[in-house]
Amino acid sequence: MEKDTIILGIESSCDDTSAAVIKNGVLLSNVTASQAVHESYGGVVPELASRAHQQNIVPVVDQALKRAGVEREQLSAIAFTRGPGLMGSLLVGVSFAKGLAASLGIPMIDVNHLQGHVLAHFIQEVKNENTPSPSFPFLCLLVSGGNSQIIKVSAYNKMEIIGQTIDDAAGEAIDKAAKVMGLGYPGGPIIDRLARQGNPDAYQFSKPHIAGYDYSFSGLKTSFLYNLRDWLKDDPDFIEHHKEDLAASYEKAIVDTLMNKLRLAARDLKIRQVAVAGGVSANTGLRNAFLEHAKKYHWNVFIPKFGYTTDNAAMIAQAGYFKFQDKDFCPMEAPAYSRVTM
Repeated sequence: MEKDTIILGIESSCDDTSAAVIKNGVLLSNVTASQAVHESYGGVVPELASRAHQQNIVPVVDQALKRAGVEREQLSAIAFTRGPGLMGSLLVGVSFAKGLAASLGIPMIDVNHLQGHVLAHFIQEVKNENTPSPSFPFLCLLVSGGNSQIIKVSAYNKMEIIGQTIDDAAGEAIDKAAKVMGLGYPGGPIIDRLARQGNPDAYQFSKPHIAGYDYSFSGLKTSFLYNLRDWLKDDPDFIEHHKEDLAASYEKAIVDTLMNKLRLAARDLKIRQVAVAGGVSANTGLRNAFLEHAKKYHWNVFIPKFGYTTDNAAMIAQAGYFKFQDKDFCPMEAPAYSRVTM
C-alpha cells in the first residue's frame, strides 16, 4: 500500500500567521490568525508583526493538524515561506519549520511566496475535488499591496515575469488613496465597498503610458492626490459628499490599467488561459473585469476564492506538494530572504 503524502504548509511573510495541511493533493485544513494590532498605525509595523507571529505560530499549527485529523508523526514534509516578505516575520516561520522538521526527521521544502499565490489555483478542497485549474501555459496577473506582475506560467516550477510595476504596486496605490481620504486601514476592502455604490465615470484621472507590459501607478496616484487637493479647496467636505464616486472612479482607473497590459500580453502571446492572484484579486471591480474579458475575448479565466486571495498557508502547502513529487527539498541551513524575483 502506497504511503500517503501529507504536507504541512507554514506562511508568515507579513502579518498573517497561517498553517495548512494537504494530504495526497487534497486540502484538509487551512488556519489563519490575523493581526489587528496594525490598524491604529495605518500599516504593518514589522516589529509588532514578528512578535505576534511568535505568539500565534504554535497554536495555529496545532489547530491545523487537529482540524486535518493528522498527527505530527504522519507528516511527509514541511513546506514554508522562505521569502519574499518582512524578514522578522519570515524568520519566525522559517525557524519553526526547521525545528519541527529536524525533530521529526523529515525534509523541508522552501516556497517562494509569490509563486505560492500563483499556485493557489491548483488547491483542491475535500468537498470539491474537481475545482477547475488552469492548464499550462497560462498568464497570471499577480496583484497585491507590494506586487503588480504579469507572469507567464509554463509549469509549476517555471514562471517568467514578463511585466511588472516600475514604481508603486496597485494595492499600494489603493491603500494610499484610502489613507488620504481618511477611510482607515486596510484601505483595499473599504475602497471596494464604496466603489460598489459609486459612479465609476464620475471623475477622470491621468493614466500611465508605459511601453511593453510594465505598469506604473505613481502618476495615477499623484493625479488623484492633486485633484483631491483642488476639490477640497472649494469644498472642505468634498470627500464626505463624494467618497463613493471617488472610490469607484479611482478603482476603475486602476483596473483599466491592469487589464490593458494583461490584454496586450494575452494577445501577443496568444494565450487565453488567464488567472488572477494576490490580495487585490479580491477586488470586485477587477473580478468583474476578468469575467467581462472572458466573454469578450474568449478567455478561460481563473479567479481564486476569497480565502485564497490573501496570504494563506494552503497555497504554500500546495506548492510544497508539487515540489515533494520531484523531491525538491531544501537544506536545513537555507536562510530566509526579504526580496527575490521569480
